[in-house]
Amino acid sequence: MKTRSTIATALALIGIGAWFLVIQISPLVKSFAYGETTWPIPIIGIGAGLALIGLLTWTPGMFIPASIVSGIGGLLYWQNATGNLGSWAYAWTLIPGFVGFGVLLAGLLGRERGAVTGGFWTIFYSLVLFGFFGSFLGGWSLISQLWPVLIIVLGLYILARATFRRRQAL
Repeated sequence: MKTRSTIATALALIGIGAWFLVIQISPLVKSFAYGETTWPIPIIGIGAGLALIGLLTWTPGMFIPASIVSGIGGLLYWQNATGNLGSWAYAWTLIPGFVGFGVLLAGLLGRERGAVTGGFWTIFYSLVLFGFFGSFLGGWSLISQLWPVLIIVLGLYILARATFRRRQAL
């Protein structure tokens, strides 16, 4: 186990160092990385890098920080692109959902049914809080557009249940 964490640390340092080296060398990449609306994209990239490290070292738990970092990066990108920075009043409720998504992915990869169920419920509660706070803090038009997310989450839950039931039957 110690070897995996050492490899993950080494890969993270190599990736971060390579990213900052490319930023210093290429003015085009530097303007992209520190652009007015594109600056959150490297945050999403760091999350994707954490997920890649989790896959390469087969450490499913890495998907939890990966989904948190990527989710917050995606949220920041959306807020910068739309100019809706006031949505932080209720968008913070999505962060537990990012944790739940990471737990769900880690549970699927690690074949831990309890983690999948816990991740699903964390996502569900996060979306309920998002709807609750958003409905009276100015996000109703956004929330009315996000109902398909609930359908996707329900589909993920049904898929996870079907996958685990099939394995138990074998």
